[in-house]
Amino acid sequence: MKITDVTVTLFAWDEIPLTNYSPKSGTFSGTSQMGLVTISTDEGVHGHSLLGSASQGANIDAGTLISILKPLLIGKDPLQREELWQACMLAVRRSTIRAVGAVDVALWDLSGKIAGLPIYKMLGGYRTSIPAYASSPVHDTPEKYVEEAQRLKSEGWTAYKIHPPTIPDLDIAVCQAVRKSVGDEHTVMLDSTWSYQYTDALRVGRAIEELGFLWYEDPLADDDLYNYVKLRQKLDIPILATEYSPGGFTAYGPWITERATDYLRGDVAVKGGITAIYKTAHLAEAFHMNYEVHHGGNSLNNVANLHVIMAIKNTTMFEVLLPSGAQKFGLVQDIDPDANGMVNIAQFDRPGLGAEIDFDLVERQKISVLS
Repeated sequence: MKITDVTVTLFAWDEIPLTNYSPKSGTFSGTSQMGLVTISTDEGVHGHSLLGSASQGANIDAGTLISILKPLLIGKDPLQREELWQACMLAVRRSTIRAVGAVDVALWDLSGKIAGLPIYKMLGGYRTSIPAYASSPVHDTPEKYVEEAQRLKSEGWTAYKIHPPTIPDLDIAVCQAVRKSVGDEHTVMLDSTWSYQYTDALRVGRAIEELGFLWYEDPLADDDLYNYVKLRQKLDIPILATEYSPGGFTAYGPWITERATDYLRGDVAVKGGITAIYKTAHLAEAFHMNYEVHHGGNSLNNVANLHVIMAIKNTTMFEVLLPSGAQKFGLVQDIDPDANGMVNIAQFDRPGLGAEIDFDLVERQKISVLS
């Protein structure tokens, strides 16, 4: 079997609600472009992935996927995923890591369809469900976080992660108010989105440590290894970094050897696909560290993330970013927690990714096809 074609169908995602997760990502709304990546073979089997998100359109990455990565794939055996991933990673400076991730996810989808197996079983299934946590947008008052946290708890969610305003004193007030409102037994985390200097990061960290938060995510700049080492020495709460740490898979090494973080972080979009995060999960496991998988930016990437999570031991929860209108698009049925706050692989227990792409939606919203 050989790869005969690679295309990206760009289609519009409209009516995205006004959303903000951090000063780094900024506020977004309105319309974005998604890309349906299709890898075709001479035996009529196709692999798919989605490129893009509500905040970063596929049009940013799609061009180099076709011009730089496609020539590396044509004529190759699609089951040689490692060979193809290595070749794409060598070309990442001329392309983008998101384009590499989209190619890799589509190759895994294709391979699962060839094998007749869901991806999590190809990777070596470990579980079939995991707790989910709701991940907030940024609000401007503690009261709005409290209202959201209480509503989610009443709906059956068992965990809540705060994306704060990134003003240290206000962030502490938010965390205190949320903890008081949901009680000591409810799981709560803080993701400060790389926003603090060391002294503020230490002060906020000590406050949420006293509040019994599960982890402290990305308090410092993503390349501030020096101060992460100092911060970790001062705090007992687990620190979760490396989501956007510069570099590819091998860039995790210094974070481990310098003891700069307790957990590693990543997802298929920002790290280069299923191949990349599966490697990293095992690297983390070798050091008895968690690998907490980040939200994938779009619905099909989240399915890919879920398959990996079902095949590894060292992750604890599945992230669901809010609001849904800024995160869920392109599938007939998306990932939703059950009444007990769990997400399950059962609905995707089919060959490949196992998700049903809404091809009618793609056709209705089609902008162009890159090939």
